[in-house]
Amino acid sequence: MQIPVMDSAGREVSQIELPADIFEAKINVGLMHQAFVRQMANARQGTHNTRTRSEIRASGAKWYRQKGTGRARHGAQSAPIFVGGGLAHGPKTRDYSKKMPKKMRRGAIRSTLSALARDEQLVIVDKLDMEAPKTKAARNLIETLVGDQSALLVVTLEEKAARKSVSNLPNAHSISANYLNIRDLLKYDRVIMTLDALNVVTSIWGNGA
Repeated sequence: MQIPVMDSAGREVSQIELPADIFEAKINVGLMHQAFVRQMANARQGTHNTRTRSEIRASGAKWYRQKGTGRARHGAQSAPIFVGGGLAHGPKTRDYSKKMPKKMRRGAIRSTLSALARDEQLVIVDKLDMEAPKTKAARNLIETLVGDQSALLVVTLEEKAARKSVSNLPNAHSISANYLNIRDLLKYDRVIMTLDALNVVTSIWGNGA
């Protein structure tokens, strides 16, 4: 699959052949969904905790006498129906993480990248001329390349200025090509990737890797 390479001014400067094993893989929506659910589940801390009636610090004495009050029979103030009592069937600390074989995880990323390339949501940029972090420059670049659509900027670890330039934009996000993940790839309307970042993606997600 051939795709145009743009410069920062939005002009086409060349064409590039995308690796077929990454950008022309079979698109498996079910696998992509499974990988997305796994990533979201693994991001949950699971530190929520509520106390049952046995964990409430309260007097163990009977609250009021058994008969003659006209009220229901109760033995402890820690019962769930009382204010300050325990919580029945409340959430407890647990591990939400899910496991997924490496082959399936890699297949999900390739499937996602192939879907982005097929739907023309992938934009390749030759380079980013950013000496220092500039939010205005990043905003102008994204508006030039994708208009008012939300965008994910995929760069290399060395392109720190570009990553910091995007951090204050509400409709954009930057990520290193080394940490490509399915949640970020699916979250934004367009994915802008530099040629250097494309080389990193090819080295990590290609069949020869």
